[in-house]
Amino acid sequence: MSGPLRLVPDEAGPEWAEQTMQLRTLPRQRRRPAPPEPADDGLDLSADPIDALAERLADVCADAVHPYEIAAFLESDGLTDEQAALNYGRPDSFTLAEELFTKVARRYPGPSAEFANPWRADPWRCVVRGLVFALPGLGYLLGANLFAVDRMRFGLPSGMVALSVATLASWSWNQALAHRSYAWLGRGRRRAAGRCLAIGAPAGALVAAVSAYVVGGPLSSLLFAAGQSGYLAAATVLLVLGREKSLLVALAPSALGAGVVLAVDVPQVVRTCVLLATLALALALAVREVIRCLRSEQDATVLRLPLSKEIPQGLFGLAVGTLTLIAGLGTTIHQAVDGGVRTTDAAAPTGPAMVALTLSLGLAEWLLFRYRAMAVAALRTSHTPGQFVRRTGGVLLGCLLTYLTTVAALDAAATVLWPGAPNLGTVQLGALLVLGGALWLALLLNAFGHSWSTALICLAAAIAECAGLLAGADPTLLQLIGCGAAALVLTSIAGPALGRTTKHR
Repeated sequence: MSGPLRLVPDEAGPEWAEQTMQLRTLPRQRRRPAPPEPADDGLDLSADPIDALAERLADVCADAVHPYEIAAFLESDGLTDEQAALNYGRPDSFTLAEELFTKVARRYPGPSAEFANPWRADPWRCVVRGLVFALPGLGYLLGANLFAVDRMRFGLPSGMVALSVATLASWSWNQALAHRSYAWLGRGRRRAAGRCLAIGAPAGALVAAVSAYVVGGPLSSLLFAAGQSGYLAAATVLLVLGREKSLLVALAPSALGAGVVLAVDVPQVVRTCVLLATLALALALAVREVIRCLRSEQDATVLRLPLSKEIPQGLFGLAVGTLTLIAGLGTTIHQAVDGGVRTTDAAAPTGPAMVALTLSLGLAEWLLFRYRAMAVAALRTSHTPGQFVRRTGGVLLGCLLTYLTTVAALDAAATVLWPGAPNLGTVQLGALLVLGGALWLALLLNAFGHSWSTALICLAAAIAECAGLLAGADPTLLQLIGCGAAALVLTSIAGPALGRTTKHR
């Protein structure tokens, strides 16, 4: 992966905050409901004044899914309980709202053009993001000779442990950094977001590189880990600022170089130059975008965001990275723990699976937008809270099945194209799908603000899998149990939590 997934709908400019605020479900406010007119001598004095109010607020009452929506509208227009008792003879505004809800028949207009899809996502942009998540894997093909595979450290090829530690540090740091930068962008503070990225991205690259150095390994592998840390920091900047195409340009040398390496044998010096070209392009493009942000208009008011909100995001990035690394390197670690003979890379079935998982991340983002758009449409067309729960539950299940089906199809295609890769068995395929399902559900809940619960659930699964792997358990079985349990818990949370109408307003 090149960086964390987005948690907000768009980040292209400061106008995003205004567009997001258009996700309203109540009709625009009308004038405050006036007290009933004094009855003329010729009118029936026994008429209930609530009838006139129901006629004036017919559209509000007809669109409401629950009486509380009418009560909220009345209170927002300044109607107090005393006025409800004095003018309408009801003890409070909630009683008045319940009677209005009962008196006026439901008359839902259905989703209009304005609200048909407020969470719009460009499918081609998601495809590009899927590519920039997957293409960095070609860098490992170009730098394979830098890891001294004939030497062992901690039972693993020398340099692999240092690179894994640097990768986890980068994912954890960059997830928190991206979340904080998106928070600034969501408030229209583009300059503050640029300042956050200008400080946070280099600091994260330094932390990851130092982590690899502390673990130790061959100098070549440590330099590769440092270069990867710099690339991931630059990629985070470009992805947060919506410059996926620029990142794709930076990855072009590595993509072309990997294609040449697969065809002919290329000296390591040439491979290293190709890797350095990608790193230099990514850093240069990231610096350019940060400078543009810093040149934005100065923010008029001072606003502070607490750093404590980034703690669950960092833990979430660490957990997701650990689960993904176990899926990719679990077999190698298992054989190192047991002291067995290491399988060749060509025979490992995890390569195509990881390619399928990374390529599917673009679709995962698009489905997150699709779920939110369909949930908002269900909010405007459902007649009862129960109907809304059923509709959103169906949308959730449909999006999840679509994602898992695509992951399975991508794995089948990657297996055919991967030289000498065996087909995934039923158990291995099930482990891959529960991992993908758990990650997608975690991303969805994280996007709705359930950051602590998703982080702790994924972290618990990652710790359990690590403990079992070090104890010598089968990595595929561990992944099936750990990710399966996490997916079940996340599903049990997602159903009730996302079935509440307040989550989608």
